[in-house]
Amino acid sequence: MATKALRALDVGGPAGDEAAREARVEARSEQSDPKTPSKPGKDGWHRFDIDVWITNLNSVEFGIYKRSRNKAKSRQFSTDMDIFAEIIENGQRSGLLGYRKDLWTDKSGMDKRLVFKLFTAGLGWRATMDMMIGKSLQQTLGARGLPITAFSINTDDDDFIIYLERSGNKWPLLPENFAFFLMNEHGPEFYRLRRAVINLGGDYTLLNQKNEIVGWLDGKVLTLGGYWKGAVKVGDADKRLLAVMKLFAGMILFNRHARRHVRELYRDVLAGKVKPVIDRHEGDLYMNPRRVR
Repeated sequence: MATKALRALDVGGPAGDEAAREARVEARSEQSDPKTPSKPGKDGWHRFDIDVWITNLNSVEFGIYKRSRNKAKSRQFSTDMDIFAEIIENGQRSGLLGYRKDLWTDKSGMDKRLVFKLFTAGLGWRATMDMMIGKSLQQTLGARGLPITAFSINTDDDDFIIYLERSGNKWPLLPENFAFFLMNEHGPEFYRLRRAVINLGGDYTLLNQKNEIVGWLDGKVLTLGGYWKGAVKVGDADKRLLAVMKLFAGMILFNRHARRHVRELYRDVLAGKVKPVIDRHEGDLYMNPRRVR
């Protein structure tokens, strides 16, 4: 199995509300690449692979002026964006996963957080997954120190934010669960991601609100960087659900460190070592939608 790069992609540009709106328009108008089709499998499952890169010799980042050209393609890239994995569907690259490296590796305390982005193979923005430090601390306080990570997911063609959270109903040595829901015309649809009891490569099962298996992520152990095979039942393979699954697979690489970060923040806040401060971009997600503007 070929492996690729886990290195920084220096492509600048602020990612504020205006940039998000522009990227949304860009993503809606972008034509699908005929070379990277995304068709459901004949067996009733929509399958995809997540291949984590471990070197910087790849077609996305390597080459003279490559980073500058990538910067011009999407304002959703920031100067610290690190593309670390590719998404493969039907044998072709269909997308890319990146995260804001400086926010995670160079920051500390309340300023340290995870921000993932899902792009098309042509670097068009598709979705963003933010680790919500305030919400994570709130839930961890309620769970009396059990680290609860909470994320918000914003997709390119949905008016609703998707909130994904680790469950506080967790016994020692038993597998963790994450839950979220999607808003549809007929109402909300709830999902749960359950980690496997015997888990070596980061294996999760996706269950719907009827506790039926509708998807899975199968992590491969003997890989240098990381490799996940994923699938969602064709009848449930909503574009937003597929985006959640792909972003979640990328988050698995950081899952243990994210829990540790929230646990340390909880202890430092209790001890008075850290003054809680919410990042401005995260603060926007808590704003009252009925406020006077």
